[in-house]
Amino acid sequence: MPPSEPWRNPRPAPTLDEVRYRVPPGSMIPGWLRAWWPALLWSVVIFSASTDTFSSEHTATVFGAILHWFAPSLSEAAFDTIHYFIRKSAHLAEYFIFYLLLYRGIRGARIGWRWSWACAAWFIAAAYAALDEIHQSFVASRTASAWDSLLDSAGALVALLVLFLLHHLRRPRP
Repeated sequence: MPPSEPWRNPRPAPTLDEVRYRVPPGSMIPGWLRAWWPALLWSVVIFSASTDTFSSEHTATVFGAILHWFAPSLSEAAFDTIHYFIRKSAHLAEYFIFYLLLYRGIRGARIGWRWSWACAAWFIAAAYAALDEIHQSFVASRTASAWDSLLDSAGALVALLVLFLLHHLRRPRP
């Protein structure tokens, strides 16, 4: 360093490893985002499942090939019944998972069980189910159904009950 430039700092910039050592892991991502990203991602999965790609006609071709491979003598009526139950089970399962992720987001870094958290997560899941059916009414190959919205809300309710039971069975008794 020339003596004519005393304002320059002779110390070199820190290396990446030095910076990583000083910054605790996870502090770059806000806590609310760490808690909510799975639920937000799952809501995108639900939204994409409400498009034409996952309409009954399209899933019938995929499930038809799979089921006819397992049971070549499967009748069309039996296939329609199985396909119907697979699709309705998917409603229950996707909102069961969605509720668990919503509860995780609402709870955040806190632990335990609160009815307010449980009810808020269920309300969000039920509202999203209604909005999902409204979205399906704008897709040409889909039909909106209040029964599907009710089924979605029931899947979230089952998840609420399962979480309640798990929290209360694991709670230490005095």
